[in-house]
Amino acid sequence: IAVNVPEWQKENCIQCNQCAFVCPHAVIRPFLVNEAEKSAAPDTFETIKATGKGFEGLEYRIQISSLDCTGCGNCADICPAKQKALVMKPIASQTEIQIPNWEHAIKNIGIKDNLMDKKTLKGSQFAFPYLEFSGACAGCGETPYAKVITQLFGDRMMIANATGCSSIWGASAPSTVYCQDADGKGPSWANSLFEDNAEYGYGMTMGVNQIRSSIKDKMNTLLGKDCLDETVKETLKTWLQTMDDGDNSKESSAKVVEALQSVKSCEGCETEVKDILDKKDYLVKKSVWIVGGDGWAYDIGYGGLDHVLASGEDVNVLVFDTEVYSNTGGQSSKATPTAATAKFAAAGKQVKKKDLGLIATTYGYIYVAQVAMGSNKNQFMKAIVEAESYKGPSLIIAYAPCINHGIMEGMGRTQNQMKRAVDSGYWHLYRFDPRLKEEGKNPFVLDSKEPTESFRDFLLSEVRYTTLQRQFPDVAEELFVKAEKDAKERYNSYKRMVEMKY
Repeated sequence: IAVNVPEWQKENCIQCNQCAFVCPHAVIRPFLVNEAEKSAAPDTFETIKATGKGFEGLEYRIQISSLDCTGCGNCADICPAKQKALVMKPIASQTEIQIPNWEHAIKNIGIKDNLMDKKTLKGSQFAFPYLEFSGACAGCGETPYAKVITQLFGDRMMIANATGCSSIWGASAPSTVYCQDADGKGPSWANSLFEDNAEYGYGMTMGVNQIRSSIKDKMNTLLGKDCLDETVKETLKTWLQTMDDGDNSKESSAKVVEALQSVKSCEGCETEVKDILDKKDYLVKKSVWIVGGDGWAYDIGYGGLDHVLASGEDVNVLVFDTEVYSNTGGQSSKATPTAATAKFAAAGKQVKKKDLGLIATTYGYIYVAQVAMGSNKNQFMKAIVEAESYKGPSLIIAYAPCINHGIMEGMGRTQNQMKRAVDSGYWHLYRFDPRLKEEGKNPFVLDSKEPTESFRDFLLSEVRYTTLQRQFPDVAEELFVKAEKDAKERYNSYKRMVEMKY
């Protein structure tokens, strides 16, 4: 589907995995290859020695699915090697070689995601992506965020998806981009409507909680039975202690299933054992994600979103902030900043962008983060790990460059455009973690530095702003000044939050 696709230059590769991290369609994947897997590979399956603690005796390879690549070029653009380790080449030069290489990598090379911490940039990319080959635009700013989140939590994720771009690239009939691993595990995904997605995800959470509460009650009943031996009881006690811990609940749940299978014929406890085994898929703590765009979160679904966040329930909300209603053609939303042109704002948005994150922090018990992957990948990783581990509501607002923005340098530079947005002070990075208050610390952490690039130059790098300058130059000048003033006010308000004493 692409004219040009990336080719891996192994001699230049520094094994950082950033290319895979930012790939919108999960067509770039790093593999750790053992001797047996290498010997069975095609002759063209070139590798280099894997570097890093725990990788002894393994080879490393970046494998590209040239048939699924959209040719955006973000991978080559962000490669930090002195000489690029990914170079865009005509697809005709790649397919004959790379198709068998891809088939071998996918079918015969095992996922080795336990050799390095998955909650790091590099380590996350050795994990299986439960989101692949979507129909999103080449260079999409949304899909990389969702893909990385599935690599961390995908085998226990439940996703409630608001109608919009993310529901279209997420599940265009008759298929879905969310997939299963070799064990048949993967995210469960559903889409209700546009306006009630937060409530929909909240309902999922409440349903899961009810089922798991029932399992807990039955386990406590079993602990009082004399017919169960102490080994089985200890297994149940361990699960009860870890039931709300995502990673640890996976291990304890597997042991519960094994233990109960051995006693399911016990006459004194067969009813409880059968009920628990019937609901074994709910033993592992679910990671519930409520996902949608700014049109949903800032506008049409805001009432429901506010209600769900205020509930205090353990849900995770991910907002793809494209600053317009992307899927319906680029209409203005409350996320649209001052001076941007959009449908229903052809003469430029007259008022400033709604600060959804700041509003959420006023509750005091909601984890809130604002991220931009292309600017600070590690800050994004910190935010999603902290948000998912927080026992309460979490809100992550992710800046997502969109084809509606009219990026002058093209959609092959979306990751760089995120960096420019932060460096110019157009977008800000922060994390608000209520747990820090319990330690006597300020819960607000500002991850953005003072702007180092021109705010106006950033505006003029996108057609949604230059259109205004071309059609209404006087209005554009006035609104550009106002837009920069609004951005500075916003940053200064964050700085004041950093200075607060706790």
